[in-house]
Amino acid sequence: MTHDPEIHSFLLRHMESILANDLDGYHATTSEELTLYEWWVTPHRLDGIPFHDYMMLENARRGAVFGAEGEPPADRDIMRTRFDLANLHIQRYSDTAIASYTLLISTTSPSGVQVAAHNESRVMVKLEGDWKVVHVHKSPAWPAPHIQPAG
Repeated sequence: MTHDPEIHSFLLRHMESILANDLDGYHATTSEELTLYEWWVTPHRLDGIPFHDYMMLENARRGAVFGAEGEPPADRDIMRTRFDLANLHIQRYSDTAIASYTLLISTTSPSGVQVAAHNESRVMVKLEGDWKVVHVHKSPAWPAPHIQPAG
């Protein structure tokens, strides 16, 4: 990891708000002009944060974690989730920073621990004195075909 404690701390706070379905924390760390690509949702760019607001509210309602795979266990006491930023690399250029990593979300299920993985890049910009995520790009953490399958 390129050591930048300010960006690293900000990124962890941002990611923890997502994991906790914390809309206030998410809004505090995310630009309203957010653009993102989430490969498993749609092959097109998503704009703004209302899409995630809905997902986070619904996940909070059903006791699920944003980005975790599968249904939450019926016994919520056994449900635990953590995230890791594997191979984190931070690049900072004045008031702009880019973090790239493999996001690992580990979630307890009745059958054991399940891990979901996505490669991610997050672009952060300091706006009016506060860091904000302005762009996210996610891709599969497994070898996807270079050419789209016919069908």
